[in-house]
Amino acid sequence: MAHDHAHDHAPADFGRAFAIGIALNVGFVIVEAGYGLASGSLALVADAGHNASDVLGLLLAWGAAWATKRRPTTAFTFGWRRSSIMAALINAVALMMAVAVIAVEAVQRFNDPRPIATTTVMAVAAAGIAVNGITAWLFARGRKGDLNIRAAFQHMVADAAVSAGVVVAAFAISRTGWLWLDPVVSIAIAALIAVGSWGLLRESARLSLDAVPEGVDCKGIEAYLQGLPGVTAVHHLHVWPISTTEVALTVHLDVTDAGPHDALLHRIGDDLEHRFKIAHPTIQIETDAAACAFGHAHA
Repeated sequence: MAHDHAHDHAPADFGRAFAIGIALNVGFVIVEAGYGLASGSLALVADAGHNASDVLGLLLAWGAAWATKRRPTTAFTFGWRRSSIMAALINAVALMMAVAVIAVEAVQRFNDPRPIATTTVMAVAAAGIAVNGITAWLFARGRKGDLNIRAAFQHMVADAAVSAGVVVAAFAISRTGWLWLDPVVSIAIAALIAVGSWGLLRESARLSLDAVPEGVDCKGIEAYLQGLPGVTAVHHLHVWPISTTEVALTVHLDVTDAGPHDALLHRIGDDLEHRFKIAHPTIQIETDAAACAFGHAHA
C-alpha cells in the first residue's frame, strides 16, 4: 500500500483579492441601490441586488478558502477541504434564486412602466463596469485551477457585462423614450446570470457527489496504469475530489512479481502527480489476484 504526501496542494492565497473585491462591491452596491431607487430604474436595482449576492458569495468563498487550510484532525481526516465544494454549490443555488426574483420583478414592471433618470443610471452603471472589472482582474490568475475562484471571476466579468447593458439601455431610453427597455434589460440580466451560473451549478453538484472532476482523464489513468511493466490488471480505480483544487485516487494493481515495488510506486506517484494532477493517490499492490477480497468488478 502506498500513499503520496510529498507535495503541497493547498490552494493559492486570494485573501487580499477577496478583501479588496468585497470592499469595492459593498460600497458599489450601496451607491447603485440608492441611485436605482432614486432614479426609478429596475435594471439598476436588479444589478445592485445581483452585486449584493456576489458580496455574499465572495464572503462564502473566502470563508471556504480559509477552511480548506485547516489541519486534518481525527474527526476530519482531510481537514475542511470539502467546504470549498459546498461553498460553490451554495453560491450556484443562490444565484439561480436571484434569477427567479429578477425575472418576476421584470415581468411585473412590464405592466407598470416607470420613467427613469437615464443620465444617473448611465453614470452609476459605468462605475459598475470599473468596479466589477477590477474585481475580476484580482481573481484572473486563479480562474483555471479552483472552482471557487473561477466562480468569482466569472461573476465579476458577467457583472461588468451586465453594467454595460444597463448603460446601453439607459442611453436608448434617453433617445427613444421606450420605457419597456428597462424590464427587457432586467430579463436579459437574469438570463445572463443563469447562463453564467449553470456551469458552476452543474460542476459543484457533480463534485458534491464525488464525480470525477472535469479535466481529469479517468480512462487515461486506467490505460496508463494498465500499460506499466509487470502490471497485469487494474481494478477498484476510484477518483474523486477532496476540494475544488485537490483530487484523490485509490486503485488496486495486480503485478507479476512479489516485489519489492518501491521504484514502481514512486514512479506511479510522480506520474499521477505531474501527468494527471492527482494530489493524493493510494495504491494497493496485489501479487495474487485471488487475494483481493473485493473481487475485480469496477465499482
